[in-house]
Amino acid sequence: MAKQMLIDAYRGKRTAKAPWVPYAGVHCAFLIKEAADKFLQDPALLAKGIVETAKRYKADGIPLLFDLSVEANAVGCELKWWPDNVPSVTTHPCSGKTPADAGLTFPTKDSGRWPVIFEAAKIAKPQLEELDCALMGLFCGPLTLASHLAGVRIFTDVYKNKEFAAEVCKFAGEVGAISAQLYAEMGCDIIANVDPVASQIRPETFREYVKPNCEAATKVIHDAGLTSSFFICGDCTKVMEEVCQLGTHGFAIDEQLNMNFVRDMARKHNVGFGGNLKLTLALSLGLLSPREDAIVSLAAGGHIGYTFAPG
Repeated sequence: MAKQMLIDAYRGKRTAKAPWVPYAGVHCAFLIKEAADKFLQDPALLAKGIVETAKRYKADGIPLLFDLSVEANAVGCELKWWPDNVPSVTTHPCSGKTPADAGLTFPTKDSGRWPVIFEAAKIAKPQLEELDCALMGLFCGPLTLASHLAGVRIFTDVYKNKEFAAEVCKFAGEVGAISAQLYAEMGCDIIANVDPVASQIRPETFREYVKPNCEAATKVIHDAGLTSSFFICGDCTKVMEEVCQLGTHGFAIDEQLNMNFVRDMARKHNVGFGGNLKLTLALSLGLLSPREDAIVSLAAGGHIGYTFAPG
């Protein structure tokens, strides 16, 4: 467990070895034998889960939670809860209206589940400090939050109804900046903008809707003297240049990308990068040997700006 080594890797620096981050999410609930829905709404359980997971997996850093419904819920979206997964967003207030027309307002630290998250951080932070483990805050990125707010229509609106899409994504980016500020106030060492669906659009669309709506949150993180990252999922090969140019200290990708390609892109832009242990093929289905998969990822990632993590 080495918090500073992880921060250095996230910032693209050379490290003695690759630090390790398990994006455990509701697996933390499983490890302490609690249902996910109860775990995510109880600060004591949330803190217990991430601390126990950090200990069990000897993590150098761990997210406070990995739940991209937090921001949507804080601005008024309803959720369906599950005992074995994160909640699903079930209502989309901007499906036919702009955020202003829908009467949406910006969240505060008292909105939605933020009080639970603040209390969990208060409990977990000193225990993670004793373990020399970084506390990470993950918030929902602009395009993913826009899809929660407007539903699937956002993916055609970015091409066919640009003014509407721009308003929704701008609101989502402003909400993300508030989340970044809240995580900074909690004492998170690393704060990541998590926009999984941003891999589904063209590079020019990424530059139009994602990049400008990440800038405020990134500024909040950097102004607080903290470390920033951008997480993206799927095959994002076509937007990797854009991801590297967002202005964050680094990024993280999933198992669908070639690690040699990702490493070379990160070093070209002097940013950190994370992945690429195969969550599905190796860890979940066992179609690949997790040990061999880990060795391949570690060998490709190297010791410059690389964080070993599930892809």
